[in-house]
Amino acid sequence: MSDMLKFCYLSLCVVFLSCVGGDAKKSDSNQTVVEANEKQEVKTVQKTILFFGNSLTAGMGLEVDEAFPALIQMKLDSISPGFNVVNAGLSGETTSSGKNRLSWVLKQKVDIFVLELGANDGLRGIPLSETRNNLQEMIDAVKSHNPDVKILLAGMQIPPNMGQEYTNEFKMIFPDLAEKNKINLIPFLLKDVAGMPDLNQQDGIHPTAEGQYVLADNVWDVLIKVL
Repeated sequence: MSDMLKFCYLSLCVVFLSCVGGDAKKSDSNQTVVEANEKQEVKTVQKTILFFGNSLTAGMGLEVDEAFPALIQMKLDSISPGFNVVNAGLSGETTSSGKNRLSWVLKQKVDIFVLELGANDGLRGIPLSETRNNLQEMIDAVKSHNPDVKILLAGMQIPPNMGQEYTNEFKMIFPDLAEKNKINLIPFLLKDVAGMPDLNQQDGIHPTAEGQYVLADNVWDVLIKVL
């Protein structure tokens, strides 16, 4: 009888320990799932890259998904799903009108801000000091909104219609501002596209869909270093 009681007691102990061990394993498993989910959430937090510009950014004459910001999104998707590109280009935009529109655009969170304005100023012969001041005010506003934002300034050049002195001084606005503000410079957005008939639409100013791929590459060369 004593042996039988010992056997029953031993059996109960084994069952009890098995249950405790199972609960512990289940708890560990649940904790692993929670940690995995938390890591996944961290990985999927998106950063916003906003392109703020004129018809070159907007992709005038083309579908939105043919403009270079959409092509940048494709490049990013191929290496990382954590970026969201916003095309805030508006045809005809000058630095003055862009400055007035900026506060509305900055209502959303922006991690990387690509400023592409000034070409329409140059083509219209707007005083260079005004263009420079407007660009500086926009850079200041973006930094004030988010001190951690990374800014890329797209360099621009214009034909010598306004005279060689105006043309040369206009070209220097962009590297001067980039150096002064310690921001990243895309040397010339239209590099290898400007003046190329096969890469521009009939107006000779706005790139074709193929030309937009070249613009995307010009931007990507600088953007990838920032990323």
